[in-house]
Formats: sequence, structure tokens, C-alpha cells
Amino acid sequence: MERNPFSEAEIAARLSKVRASMAERELDTAIFASPENIFYLTGLDHWGYFAPHLLIVPLERKPVLVTRAMEKVTIEKQVKAAEFRGHTDSETAADLAARVIVELGLSGERIGLEYWTSGLSHGLALKLEAQVAARWSDVSGLVDKMRLVKSAEEQALMRQAAEVTDATAQAAIAAISDGASEQEVVAQAMAAMVRAGGHVPGFGPFIRPSARLGEEHTTWGSGVYRNGEPVFLELAGCISRYHAPLGRLVRIGSIRQEDARMAEVTAKAFDAVVGAIRPGAKARDVYAAWQGVVDEAGLSHYRRHHCGYCVGVGQPPSWTGGNSVTGLRHDSDLPIETGMSFHILSWLMGTGRGDDFISNTVLLTETGAEVLTRTPTGPIVR
Repeated sequence: MERNPFSEAEIAARLSKVRASMAERELDTAIFASPENIFYLTGLDHWGYFAPHLLIVPLERKPVLVTRAMEKVTIEKQVKAAEFRGHTDSETAADLAARVIVELGLSGERIGLEYWTSGLSHGLALKLEAQVAARWSDVSGLVDKMRLVKSAEEQALMRQAAEVTDATAQAAIAAISDGASEQEVVAQAMAAMVRAGGHVPGFGPFIRPSARLGEEHTTWGSGVYRNGEPVFLELAGCISRYHAPLGRLVRIGSIRQEDARMAEVTAKAFDAVVGAIRPGAKARDVYAAWQGVVDEAGLSHYRRHHCGYCVGVGQPPSWTGGNSVTGLRHDSDLPIETGMSFHILSWLMGTGRGDDFISNTVLLTETGAEVLTRTPTGPIVR
């Protein structure tokens, strides 16, 4: 977090691609507000994204990054591809961005604004548009689509993140036992994460007893784990905002026969997904590979909303890359491309015939799908 993780050539290539897309849309300027996309286009890696950031990208001039004036030192240290303009706390980012647009001679021109992001409030968008006479259009998704395919620099960060993930997961698994407190388990996990060189992840780790399994985005509590109680574990190591999630179900003391049999199905279904991730396939084809194994196991009644989703850059409070999820769904036409990375989930919980869950981060390389997270899948019994 103390440095820009990208080379100047990497950032320049990204801005060139953005400008090519802008030209195709006949835009003179685009303004990006998503923290993930501003990070991607500038390399600014800090916690200041809780306040609005507006990255103004003209077709020809150097971009301008507008946010609070107090971020001056960090931004001037980390960001070389954009000029910094800071506003006081008695005005908004929209006020200063409007003045910058006028100064650049861009008022009255065709300007794209990234509307669909949590980084741009409704009020801020209205205030910006009210101060600038322009032909406004929506550029949501323009950079998000670029981010789906990871460059060599990004893939290196993903592999480093996966190493942190494995260290964190293995520490958590080792700490889970009869009588272990939930706080102690997560303390061991977080300590391992930091010692492995990890940065603070977008969210998680999610470590909780199976009695609270359905609480999708809650984590540890104040309880104590006991024999016979499965423990749900889902977490991601993070390096320079790149995440490599992993999930496991840990049993304490023993495992039921039906759960052990279900673990064989989850593993087979996971392998089918990895085999289906190849260039030219569609997301729906990947999901169908998972569902096919489940159906063959006599569980044709069982359906999931997806068997995984694209993953990589993530800013708090998420590791999914923003406020939406690009899932491997049964109805998705998303084309699979080399360089994409996914959090693949083989989830068979509440089937009535046993329960199991595994997930890993998978990267599609030139030589095929590579499972980045290496923690043993189990069944895991502590």
C-alpha cells in the first residue's frame, strides 16, 4: 500500500486502451469514479477512497485526479500518469472537477461519466452535471471490462496473493479445534496473513460455525467451537489490492459418511469447472460443467446462482471488484479469455444427502487453467 504496484508502461498501455474506447464512443472526455478503476488507471493504492475521487481522462491531455487536498503527499508520490487537484473540505469533488473541466476547455463537449459505481453518489453526479454544460453519457463498465483480463504484472500479483491466502487458511485450519474460541482462530489467521506479507483484504476473513452458515457476509463471533460442528472458512490474501479467495469446510472431531461422499462430488465438480475454463467458452458452459457432475450424482434438484465469479482488484468493502459480481451463471454469455481469473466455488450445502464446500482461485494462462490456491481440499477433519 505504500507504493504504486505497476510500471509506468503498464499504466500508459491501460490509458491508451481507455482512450481508444472513448474514441469509438465519440467522447472527448471520460470521468471515472470507481475506486477499483481509478486504482487500475493510476496505481493509487491507499485508504482515501472513502471520499470521492474523480479521474478526468481527456482524449489527448494528461488525466487529472480530483479528490481531497489532504491526499496531496500520497498521490504525488504514487501517481505519475495524472495531475493532482485537491479540493478543500468546504467544497465537493464535483465543484473542483467542474472548474477543471472548464479550465481544460471541455465544457460543452461530449463527456462520459461512470454512473454505476458506489464511488459516485447520486448527489455528487447531479451537482457535477448542473455545473458543467456538456453532452453527458454513461461509461459504466468500460474499464471494468478491461480489468477482466489480467496482464503479466497482474498475474504476478495474483500468484503472490494466493501464497498469502494459503498461509492464512492453513493457520486458521490449524487453530480450529474443540474448545478453540472464534477470536483466537481468526487472530491466528490474521497474524499469518500479515507475516506472509499480505495487505488488508477487501473484506473478510469469513470464519464462522455452520449454525451461522446462511449469514453470507458475517464473520467470527464470541463463541467457542465444539466437536461435531463444521466450521465455514472463506478468505482471501491480498497483495496491492489483488485478491485470491479460497474456501473450505472444516470438521471438528469426525466427519459423517454422507459428508465424506459429498466431498467426493464437490471435488469432481470443481475439477470439471477447471477443465471447462478455456478460451472461447462461455460462462454458461462453465456452469453447465459443474451442474452436470451434480446431476450425475443424483442431485438434479440442486441449483446454484453461479459456480464462481471473476476476481482480482478489490477495494473495501469487497474483493469482487466493485458493487457488482461478474458470475459464471447458467444464463451468462460472458466469453472466457486467457488472462481471466476466477473464484471457483463447488458448493453443495443443504442437499439432504450430505454437505461440503471447496473454493479456489483459478487463473487461465496460455497453458490452461491454473489453480493458484494450494491448500489441501480435504475433507478436513481437526
